[in-house]
Amino acid sequence: MAETNKENLNALEKRLDEVEGYLHIDQLREQVSQLESQAAAPDFWNDADSARELMARLTRIKDDLTGIDNARTMLGDARAALELGEETQETELIDEAGQLAESLSHALDELELASWFSDELDHGDAIVTVTPGQGGLEAQDWCEMLFHMYLRYCERRGWKVDVNDTPVGEVIGLDRATFTVSGTNAYGMLRAEQGVHRLVRISPTDAKKRRQTTFAGVEVLPVLPDDIEVEIDPGDLRIDVFHASGPGGQGVNTTDSAVRITHIPTNIVVSCQNERSQLQNKAAAMQILRSRLYELELEKRSAELDELRGPKHDISWGNQIRNYVLYPFQLVKDVRTGVETGNVDSVLSEGDLDRFVVAYHRWRVAGAPALGIEADD
Repeated sequence: MAETNKENLNALEKRLDEVEGYLHIDQLREQVSQLESQAAAPDFWNDADSARELMARLTRIKDDLTGIDNARTMLGDARAALELGEETQETELIDEAGQLAESLSHALDELELASWFSDELDHGDAIVTVTPGQGGLEAQDWCEMLFHMYLRYCERRGWKVDVNDTPVGEVIGLDRATFTVSGTNAYGMLRAEQGVHRLVRISPTDAKKRRQTTFAGVEVLPVLPDDIEVEIDPGDLRIDVFHASGPGGQGVNTTDSAVRITHIPTNIVVSCQNERSQLQNKAAAMQILRSRLYELELEKRSAELDELRGPKHDISWGNQIRNYVLYPFQLVKDVRTGVETGNVDSVLSEGDLDRFVVAYHRWRVAGAPALGIEADD
């Protein structure tokens, strides 16, 4: 834990002031009053969809305001503990001030992220697909490693994960992994992972133990709310059913429960096989198809492809957003922000990704590398 002094707390107070400015706190408090008045109207629930949307918005605003109030309380408590500790020379109070300052710093990270998510889709759920790239069969192993890394990350953040499609690889790993993440700001946060991920290690399948470089691509799409319409002509779809090949138990693997949907005009192919019911797999596949068609329409309308998924690149050398080096040394480094850590196991095994995600969004908003957020290893 870093040493805490008045200068540190002043810097945290400055960050808190800036976050309040980003969030327009006074305006948010006015919005709460307005939304609560609308929710109290007798006919409020006559339009259930609009009512749910308003209540979700009200909850998000209240969460932001609660976060600010809690941060102010932590700052005041930290100042009081530090001042009293310095007066009485009680190390316990000084340590308490340090713990409060550390908690406040993490809370400010979350509040800053919330202030940077300006699109309504940022606050919603996400569909993540991990695909092997260059590197032969070992790229499929890398795909599975990333899949488990994201499962741990989602668990750390308290997000729910529904696995849609995880067909096994030819020899090792996964041929791809598609899963839906549900939770506050899931899409906004996970947008930081969109791109090519590069792994350097000693090949586990090479008898000569040579160094191997492999790649995998990560695609992140928003789960579209019901009020966003995407027209899909049933005549444009080819729907195939087949035996599920991934894990899921005997019932999944012995029935034609898996579904593959091909959108013929765009040649977009979506499959889902991890549910026991063919109807559930079809519904999940249609949800993913809607999101991909929505993204495609945005790309047609806008020259800025970065809106949702960033520039498209081959899943190969020179296009990676992050390097994971296991040999000859250990390092995970984000190419965009310069943030790095030597604690590779905490990233790959424990899903400790917040340092990279927060740094990416700070870099994205500021337009400059967010150096100085390296981990304490």
